[in-house]
Amino acid sequence: MMDKLIITVAVCGAEVTRNDTPYIPITPEEIAQQTYESYLAGASIVHLHVRDENGNPTQDPRIFKKTVSLIREKCPDMIIQVSTGGAVWMTPEERLQSLEADPDMATLTTGTVNFGNDVFFNSMPMIEKFASIMKEKGIMPEFECFDVGHINNAMTLVKKGLVQGHLHFDFVMGVPGGIAANARNLVTMVDSIPPGSTWSVAGVGRHEFSMAVMAIVMGGHVRVGLEDNIYIEKGVLAKSNAELVEKVVRLAKELGRPIATAKEARQILRLEERNR
Repeated sequence: MMDKLIITVAVCGAEVTRNDTPYIPITPEEIAQQTYESYLAGASIVHLHVRDENGNPTQDPRIFKKTVSLIREKCPDMIIQVSTGGAVWMTPEERLQSLEADPDMATLTTGTVNFGNDVFFNSMPMIEKFASIMKEKGIMPEFECFDVGHINNAMTLVKKGLVQGHLHFDFVMGVPGGIAANARNLVTMVDSIPPGSTWSVAGVGRHEFSMAVMAIVMGGHVRVGLEDNIYIEKGVLAKSNAELVEKVVRLAKELGRPIATAKEARQILRLEERNR
């Protein structure tokens, strides 16, 4: 029997600007409000980037702490997952600053990948350092995999004891330079992770909902949000993150997959409450 569906909302990312869509949240207050609306719509995890006062991506721990605090006020049981990917030009030290906000989870990208015209660099020593700090802080990592080889790197961390407990993977598919978003590749990714692991898929751009449907029927979980895709349908901008979440909820209902609450998501991920 499949677990209930965990929906992660990726509210703003580091690349999308107001020139791309007027609906992208920028300030801590806007991010918290769109997170809350997405939570009410059915999201149980927020994947969190933040922006500075000019709308640029930042890993400033003060902005992360403020945003996390606002989200916890509005939806206290929601799982907060900060990004340690940041933006491609950030140093490892900058990227790690998000962990100071005391999140439940954090992304752990387990390999280097071409990222459009840029390169998202993650050497093995860097990956091991990130994993060690998350382990020390008691923050559950989500392996962020842009290609099949990244799964092998993740398992190296497990073998070295740098990641313990339940394993959760997010397959980011459709980034130019990363693994293509199609059914064959998703099956390969899923078949490459250990039995008992959980996984979600983030289809980028026009692939968001096709990959979501595949994950729903295969027993995986789904990430959507304006970070990954700004359209609710071809040529029509989504007016909020919640609108994207609502579409996944409708698809899941049609396919007979119930939606997990935040409490149920914690149980599925075996994620313990953190002492604050």
